[in-house]
Amino acid sequence: MTQGEALSILKTGANAFLTGEPGAGKTHTVNAYIAWLRAHGIEPAITASTGIAATHVGGMTLHAWSGLGVRDYLSAHDLDAISSKEHLVRRHQKANVLIIDEVSMLSGEVLSLVDRILKETKGSTKAFGGLQVVMVGDFFQLPPVSKGQVSFAFQSDAWSALNPLPLYLHEQYRLEDKVLGRVLTAIRKNECEPSDVSCILTRETESDGVPEGTPRLYTHNADVDKENAERLAALTGSLKVFQMAASGAPPLIESLKRGCLSPERLELKEGAAVMFTRNSIQGGYQNGTLGTVVGYERGTGFPLVELKDGREILASPTEWVIEEGGKVRARIEQVPLRLAWAITVHKSQGQSLDAAAIDLSRAFEYGQGYVALSRLRTLEGLHLLGWSEQALLVHPEVLQEDGGFREASEEAAHIFGSLEESGERAALEENFILASGGSLTIRDVPQEKRSTYDETLALIQEGKSLQDIAKERGVVLGTIATHVEMLRKTDRLSKDEVRALMPPHLVDGVGDIHALFEELGSDKLAPVFGRLKRQYTFEDLKLARALYTPS
Repeated sequence: MTQGEALSILKTGANAFLTGEPGAGKTHTVNAYIAWLRAHGIEPAITASTGIAATHVGGMTLHAWSGLGVRDYLSAHDLDAISSKEHLVRRHQKANVLIIDEVSMLSGEVLSLVDRILKETKGSTKAFGGLQVVMVGDFFQLPPVSKGQVSFAFQSDAWSALNPLPLYLHEQYRLEDKVLGRVLTAIRKNECEPSDVSCILTRETESDGVPEGTPRLYTHNADVDKENAERLAALTGSLKVFQMAASGAPPLIESLKRGCLSPERLELKEGAAVMFTRNSIQGGYQNGTLGTVVGYERGTGFPLVELKDGREILASPTEWVIEEGGKVRARIEQVPLRLAWAITVHKSQGQSLDAAAIDLSRAFEYGQGYVALSRLRTLEGLHLLGWSEQALLVHPEVLQEDGGFREASEEAAHIFGSLEESGERAALEENFILASGGSLTIRDVPQEKRSTYDETLALIQEGKSLQDIAKERGVVLGTIATHVEMLRKTDRLSKDEVRALMPPHLVDGVGDIHALFEELGSDKLAPVFGRLKRQYTFEDLKLARALYTPS
């Protein structure tokens, strides 16, 4: 199924499971659907199975949105408590469309619990209270674990009642390497040949041969912790420790600690690579946001973190709580950070990487190798630190179910193609818009709903200079230069397009700037700005950094 076919089906209000191989355009398609909904005055509820996944879609976790929280069971009292919270009821009543990203990491039990909550808060016996539910994901990736057993979302009663149409995308947009694409397809079909394994093993390397700044992916938390501890120890400067505070019932405190990504004892130094572990709209960060510690706030001593887009964020302590009967039963408080030179394969899911050092020598879960390898755009970007045959395995139940998804998707494409020709699909689309309280007249999406990077990219593509773009958008030139960096990192601008935006003096000096990055072992701008005697502005240096790849 093409992206266009999938989008036309979603517009009819059908419940759907949008799937396909990594790079097939699942995120692009669901974003196009969100834009279409908003253009018709319909605001979807955008959620994901995990906090990190939620950062990729600009939403919140399904657990938080639904009111389920950390529960894995709902008593009658729990359900009554959730349905008595006015803000949750208003949220659910207002919603007409629910999007769930990375549904593969959501257990069947959780999906069924959310179904129960929505039936209660929306006062309906229909599946999920009558919402259109669009689930996005790939079950060949890491499976969920519930009560020690794997329980896929598609095995739940809620999935059966919802009866979503599988929309299986077959086009490939992300992978730039046909060899890597062939290997991933072979893993997916459980048809790996010795030649496929040989392709992967050609990328084996020693740890000290990995280029500086390359993220490292491990299958076990212990390896991640060891790598991060060693990198922290190598930094000069004083160690600053932030200790977690806790109060309440001990068993509940332990439950909170297990679910908290921040460690009980957080050790930091200036220059440490970190990841935020909570969502905070006011704070300007989300669970999974990456950055570098650049200092500490005077007075409080809390960490100051520079994000990839150049913003500086204060990481002040936050709370994790468990409530029962309207009362807080347990509470922990910690700075919402953890070290992030290395991350687990599990936490890499949903990311796209130009390069990564990956250790699969102790792969223990179905899909770990597939997830890790599919984060890359090319085979050349792989630095393989370890390998095992276990890394190639995919879950047999997923393998069996996948065939049914493909067949159902082909059938849906055929049926809706016929409806398109007869005009019935357009009628379904109109009925869905009106039933959702939307308008048949397309309107401009409010500016704040659009990505600021999309706005800058559109003006660049019109041929405008960075100075003109900054003036038109009412922002400083440095902000537009940061946008260029992000657009290049996400491959939405080519290197040639970035060079075309540079003034002549910068084009001539890019090599010198990159040489200083290499000499200093860092792409931070302030040291280079000083060393080059202010020959270039910070905006110039950001554009140069957009073209920089550490050797």
